[in-house]
Amino acid sequence: MTTSTVTAPPSAALAKAAAPDPARARLRRRLARWGFVAPAVVFMLLFFGYPLVRNVVMSFQHYTPKTFFTGEAPFNGADNWSSVFQDALFGKALRHTLVFTAGSLLGQFGIGLALAVFFNRRFPLGGVLRSLILLPWLVPMVVSGVVWRRILDQDTGVLNTFLDTLGLGGHTPWLTSPGMALFSVILVNVWIGIPFNMVILYGGLQEIPRELYEAASLDGASAWRSFRSVTLPMLKPVITVVLVLGFMSTVKILDLILALTDGGPADATQTLGTLTYQNSFVELDFGAGAVVGNVLILISAVFAVFYLRANRTEGK
Repeated sequence: MTTSTVTAPPSAALAKAAAPDPARARLRRRLARWGFVAPAVVFMLLFFGYPLVRNVVMSFQHYTPKTFFTGEAPFNGADNWSSVFQDALFGKALRHTLVFTAGSLLGQFGIGLALAVFFNRRFPLGGVLRSLILLPWLVPMVVSGVVWRRILDQDTGVLNTFLDTLGLGGHTPWLTSPGMALFSVILVNVWIGIPFNMVILYGGLQEIPRELYEAASLDGASAWRSFRSVTLPMLKPVITVVLVLGFMSTVKILDLILALTDGGPADATQTLGTLTYQNSFVELDFGAGAVVGNVLILISAVFAVFYLRANRTEGK
């Protein structure tokens, strides 16, 4: 009795050997994805992750200029945190930060929305006017601060000279009075932030279908009714983005305040951003500066989470 063995044709065996291994193919795809993501991850870790961790560690250390030479920065527990929170200037800076941020956001958003609605209609030279309004946003913050400091100067400023010409009084201490300084800084920041709000809101208005306004008009809705019932609900996702991003950029402003008032007079414009600078680079108390910086990071992180959750909700 003989046993015969059936063998596959040579062509079939070669095809089977040449077929890719599924596990190896998945590994190659995974490595390719990580290869594209790795540069961004490395960049974030080096330029964001490490400074953040280092700042948190520094807030628990006695870090002085001597540390730069000796490398010694002994841990002092929560001493930096307690000294900062017990300092009356921290509470004042926190209040000023909230007032400055709220006032800036209300002014920027309100005027920006009004301008966006205004430019949403076609009229001659509309594009030219929109381009001119963008100029405050394009000028560096420090340059804007220096220019406005000259404009608001009590004795030789353009604004007081103009008011004096109109007989309205030309000696208003815009930046030198503790009662006026914070208000003046808010006005300058509103002027700077209006273009950003207008551009984003104008883009949102352009995406609203015109048919909705036509339907509202046929139903007898007035312009104000159409704005409340059509424009605002359709613009809600854009409004959320504008307010959250505006908050995160306003709450940490430093250069504008330094250029205008340097935190004065009598700490009337001292915010968390300027207090961080003062503790770290004026008083050379780097631990206290790190504490205030961490407070700013926590505040920004809370609103970043809110922004992400709002986006996720709108996406669903």
